[in-house]
Amino acid sequence: MSRHTPSPIADTLIGWFADAARPLPWRAADVSPWAVLVSEFMLQQTQVARVLPRWEAWIERWPTPAALAAEPPSEAVRAWDRLGYPRRALWLHRAATEIVERHGGEVPHDLDALLALQGIGPYTARAIAAFAFGLRHPVVDTNTRRVLARAVAGQGEAGPPSTARDLAAMEALLPDDPPSARIVNAATMELGATVCAARAPRCDECPIADACAWRRAGYPPYEGARRPVQARFAGSDRQVRGLVMRELRAAHRPVDRVELAPVWADAAQLDRAIAGLLADGLLVGDDAGYRLPER
Repeated sequence: MSRHTPSPIADTLIGWFADAARPLPWRAADVSPWAVLVSEFMLQQTQVARVLPRWEAWIERWPTPAALAAEPPSEAVRAWDRLGYPRRALWLHRAATEIVERHGGEVPHDLDALLALQGIGPYTARAIAAFAFGLRHPVVDTNTRRVLARAVAGQGEAGPPSTARDLAAMEALLPDDPPSARIVNAATMELGATVCAARAPRCDECPIADACAWRRAGYPPYEGARRPVQARFAGSDRQVRGLVMRELRAAHRPVDRVELAPVWADAAQLDRAIAGLLADGLLVGDDAGYRLPER
């Protein structure tokens, strides 16, 4: 017996996705679970266009967890290049080592085993289980939340995240059949990324426009709570951290504080950025200077 009544929105999304899906390499039928895991790490807070070349180079160089685990973490940080949030490179290297040590080099499919890996939170664990192994788990990202808010809840914006509410809404949309559920997870994300955009939704091209609660209500303005506005990148500690990391990636020797001085004019902010990178394990410091971690 079916757990719930299938959603007509889900059926429409499945048909639409067959032709509308972008040919992203980590969606290929023969792609490995490891390749899917790497894509999920890289796609966190990073645009697809920036991830594509870095993912392709990464998988060519390290096609398995064992291949990455065999090299020092400094090489992972260098290969991460300018994707941003470079702690993800360290986490990915550590996760690869844990996969080798705990799972014989094979990415696990169980949610608890995935959550036990470095750098994998609830969203990433569900995404790997759904997209790499075809298991029926609701997967909710920013794009998914926007589609659910508009099409199902009739609101122009999703508002602040609520894990319980968001997962319940996506769970209700998923078909019982795991392969179909996998497609609906991906299709809902794709719709939010390419059609149901935040600022300029293309409703005339939307496959579920006739079923959209927000459209039927006449596109009422959103009046609920809003997420805090993210601080500007220019001039931020994040920018300074990125500049320091750029210098260390290019150097294959320790770099001392004097050599880093030209990176940023505000010495106090530069020191704060270096201290943060040391605390995060992205830099190692000694009498010779600073370098990327080797173990």
